[in-house]
Amino acid sequence: MDIRALHNEVDYDWALSEVAQYFETQPAKGSAQADRFDVLSDLIEAYERRRWPIEPAEPLDAIRFAMDLKGLTQTDLAQLLGSRSRASEVLNGRRSLTPAMMAKLHRQWGVPADSLLRALDAA
Repeated sequence: MDIRALHNEVDYDWALSEVAQYFETQPAKGSAQADRFDVLSDLIEAYERRRWPIEPAEPLDAIRFAMDLKGLTQTDLAQLLGSRSRASEVLNGRRSLTPAMMAKLHRQWGVPADSLLRALDAA
């Protein structure tokens, strides 16, 4: 099986070109070619994560995105956090998120914890 580590852009481009052929003709499940595709895909993903890491969203951006995605309003946030003023202060950046708020936002709305925890780094 022709596989190699991805150390640079040349290696990365090679892996992309190797994987591209499998999009045209999918290998049979369980075949050596399917295994090769899986290994190359994992190598590409790992290289991309190292080369171009994506930082988690800022907490307020993540909350607003979840609200937009789910069609939620500030009133919904107020119900989740316990009061309208608290929701308003959070959305306007005048109140920091508490660990309890972060837990509710993550569990009930699916806001990524890594984004919410960035609020602790800023404090």
